Amino acid sequence: MPALALPSFFDFLGCWQAPRLDLRLGILTSGLEAFGISCPPRPTSFKMAMNQIKGHNIYIGGIFSLKNKAALARADISHVLSVLHLNEAEKQETFEPYQHLSIGVDDVDDENLLEHFPAAIKFIQSGLDSGRGVLVHCAMGKSRSATICIAYLLHLQPAALTPQSALALVRESRPLCEPNDGFMQQLEVYHEMGCPDDVTDHPAYKRWLYRREVEDSVACGRAPELKSVRFEDEQPMRSQDATGPVIEYRCRKCRYKLATNAFVVPHEEEKKDTAKTSASAECGHLFLHPLTWMRPSLFPSEENTDADATYGAHPDDAPLSGRLTCPNPVCGSNVGKFAWQGLRCSCGGWVVPAIGITKARVDIAKQVNMSRGPRANPAIRLPPGMRAPEANDSAGRGNL
Repeated sequence: MPALALPSFFDFLGCWQAPRLDLRLGILTSGLEAFGISCPPRPTSFKMAMNQIKGHNIYIGGIFSLKNKAALARADISHVLSVLHLNEAEKQETFEPYQHLSIGVDDVDDENLLEHFPAAIKFIQSGLDSGRGVLVHCAMGKSRSATICIAYLLHLQPAALTPQSALALVRESRPLCEPNDGFMQQLEVYHEMGCPDDVTDHPAYKRWLYRREVEDSVACGRAPELKSVRFEDEQPMRSQDATGPVIEYRCRKCRYKLATNAFVVPHEEEKKDTAKTSASAECGHLFLHPLTWMRPSLFPSEENTDADATYGAHPDDAPLSGRLTCPNPVCGSNVGKFAWQGLRCSCGGWVVPAIGITKARVDIAKQVNMSRGPRANPAIRLPPGMRAPEANDSAGRGNL
């Protein structure tokens, strides 16, 4: 019978301590050989291999690669980046000869590794700038460490690489690399925002955090808290967001401006095997980011009767789904609907969270361009008492 190849098995056990590994692997080998299965020779000292990413002095591996001092010396490793939880005793004993950075995260989909990308990239670059090698490791050298290496490659070439192509480059050196789905989504977000040096203040990162909080709330069967909802028209506008053509969406009944294309959330149509007419596949809704005028619909409260009180100040009775009404006090017509748990568009695409105005209930008005300066806000008209506070720039908001 041919020899049984167990590379993934050794990799999985690489995070165990050597004495324990020797005992378990010996028992397994004896058991397999009792059934006539020939096993490959066990690696000396069970040292897990580390692999060099092509074209870079960066090595990726599991925690057991740190036991191979000879390999570390040959690679001239001076910086070690650990992407897993370590105790203080391990840090002092194992990493004393190296410059060391530890990022304590678990290999689970809902772990926030994105916020650590800038610090990890800066650390890797400092090691490379010293002319020596950098080792990036997690427990198995498969998910967390691969995610960090991909983020570094994206930061180097944001225009030339995508998360998938960067993963392919890493797999050329280490085929077992496979970031979990949550980490791949975070790499997509990082790439979409342009791989910046600071992610925590970026609007795309804040929207990603907002979506995570919404998903957590919906999983518990409740609407998100008011304080966790990001109302896009209350956020500072970046100069690149204030240029280009503008499309306004107005209430068909009273012509009240509800939103502009700056606040539209794009979504993908569901892929169909059978062809459909364009009329049947056309989206019936325009899905939007939360906007200030939506607060009374998203967070209604019978207790909030004070005219000076903040809209939606008591979100205890906030519904998971409901209707959106025109904010014009003399209109109040139904213009759309929302569902924090998500809605399926008429095109077949699934949108979560879904806050949409119905196309049949709005008129579309196009303008030539946005030429109102970098502080211009392509927002909506807000009733008195609902407008976000402004800092001496009332003439430049562009939402009146």
